[in-house]
Amino acid sequence: MRICFPSAALYRSFCHGYRNRSSSLSGRGFSWSPRQISKGNSQESEPPQENPRVLITGGLGQLGVGLAEILRKQYGTDNVILSDIKKPPAHVFSSGPFVYADVLDYKNLRELVVNNRITWLVHYSALLSAVGEANVALARKINITGLHNVLDLALENCLRLFVPSTIGAFGPSSPRDPAPDLCVQRPRTIYGVSKVHGELMGEYLHHKYGLDFRCLRYPGVISANTQPGGGTTDYAVQIFHDAVSTGHHECYLRPDTRLPMMHIADCHRATVEFMQAPECQLSLRTYNIDAMSFTPEEVAQEIRKHLPHLQVTYNPDSVRQAIADSWPIRFDDSNARRDWGWKSAYGLEELVTDMISSIRNKRTNEGLPVS
Repeated sequence: MRICFPSAALYRSFCHGYRNRSSSLSGRGFSWSPRQISKGNSQESEPPQENPRVLITGGLGQLGVGLAEILRKQYGTDNVILSDIKKPPAHVFSSGPFVYADVLDYKNLRELVVNNRITWLVHYSALLSAVGEANVALARKINITGLHNVLDLALENCLRLFVPSTIGAFGPSSPRDPAPDLCVQRPRTIYGVSKVHGELMGEYLHHKYGLDFRCLRYPGVISANTQPGGGTTDYAVQIFHDAVSTGHHECYLRPDTRLPMMHIADCHRATVEFMQAPECQLSLRTYNIDAMSFTPEEVAQEIRKHLPHLQVTYNPDSVRQAIADSWPIRFDDSNARRDWGWKSAYGLEELVTDMISSIRNKRTNEGLPVS
């Protein structure tokens, strides 16, 4: 039986209850204006729903710019703010609002949320699996301390909060084919540990205070528009760039290493559809989403249908191979399909065709050679 979660008015009362509790927390110094408090206690009917005001942290990574483009088309350019600690490229800076935001600086984040009347927060800031293993202390700081900052802000300001999780949230004792939404996880990377921590904290704060926390476990995400960012599935992006540019790719995984993957267009669409889904449709706070699973050899064979000259050599990296071997080879996303109608559009054939075409066009426009 499906049980709807609290209404918007009741959610505000949960948030107000947290606000009262949080005033005693150290280091935050929360304060509330009479207008804020009276709104939380108001018994008036709900006003007409406005477009969300969205802040995206870690916006210059693989996912932020594309998600902002989609949300701006739906909700208006000025209603979606990208943020990062890096200088944006000119085309990103000119496409819509961009601000500096360090997820470790709580005061800075709080000012952005308050001054821009943010209602949705998409938290993309994180160090990925392989990079995180090379710098565990920094990964712990960004992936866990940064997460706690946005969780506190979401509670304080009654935000709808989206935090992505990952295939890396599973470990060697998890079911691998398929991995269900609810099972033993126990990951062995700091990236995976931090993501499980995020899933559980979000679920706890939802049940404790009514936080509208939403989380999707992404497979490996494949995009032509951004360079690999230090994840274990990055070979599935780099192989396309190498195939079009040099015709040779050296793979750091074994040829038979099967992992779940997804085209970035499906990833963005899943995120938007999930954020827009009415809360009463959600039986979970964290869902798997699936599209396809393939091995390095399988994707290479599909690429050779377009670029027969591609040569792939295999030189497994012990760290990344061990990480990949601990992950599921397929996701069970039946709950997402049932609850909010998720369905992927890209299979392997469509993904390969689109990636090769996109990278060719990009390199041609930049005056770079194409093999």
